Amino acid sequence: MIKFDRVSKRYPNGKDALRRINFELPAGQLTFLTGHSGAGKSTLLKLIMMIERPTQGQVFVEGQNLNGFSTRQVPFLRRKIGMVHQNHQLLFDRSVFDNVALPLVIAGFARADIGKRVRAALDKVGLLNKEKLNPIMLSGGEQQRVGIARAVVNKPPLLLADEPTGNLDPALSAEIMDLFHDFARVGVAVLIATHDLSLIARHRHRLLTLREGHLIHDGEDDDHGA
Repeated sequence: MIKFDRVSKRYPNGKDALRRINFELPAGQLTFLTGHSGAGKSTLLKLIMMIERPTQGQVFVEGQNLNGFSTRQVPFLRRKIGMVHQNHQLLFDRSVFDNVALPLVIAGFARADIGKRVRAALDKVGLLNKEKLNPIMLSGGEQQRVGIARAVVNKPPLLLADEPTGNLDPALSAEIMDLFHDFARVGVAVLIATHDLSLIARHRHRLLTLREGHLIHDGEDDDHGA
């Protein structure tokens, strides 16, 4: 699903954010990405989303080499990727339904199809009965669920999450992780960037650890180097 082949990223200021990164993430696998602040987690996610491009090496998504993508092709790539943010990035002047529908509206889906897909996504995250509410009326955990529904409404094969439980208590974090597990079970590749070592410890999954741009750990044991 994702493959990094000797990927390095150097920013114009000379900072090496990533150095010769190699890993593969198959379909249906949930993987954690961790490391200290500035280790390169955000840069790695940006390379997958094509917000940034690598200085060296190759990034593949579904077997396609992103180095060959033109700027015009980037929106089509992003339709294959669901992105969940820590701060939800919801539109508080729109209803829950409209927030989840936004990617489908942008992609030009028919209105009837939008309704079916949005309600299926909201049902999946347990918010079908709140589609008409404004997000400001929801709890933090519910707002995060809206963000997840929006990320998966396109039925993408890849789901990226950047600190998705950072603002949630342990009980709500567990509920959000249950949703990610559900998506992995139906074949979605899930990559979760997090600082939360207690969250990682509670869920025995593959762990990628970055330190100063280097991938220093790839596995499931306790010695994750963070």
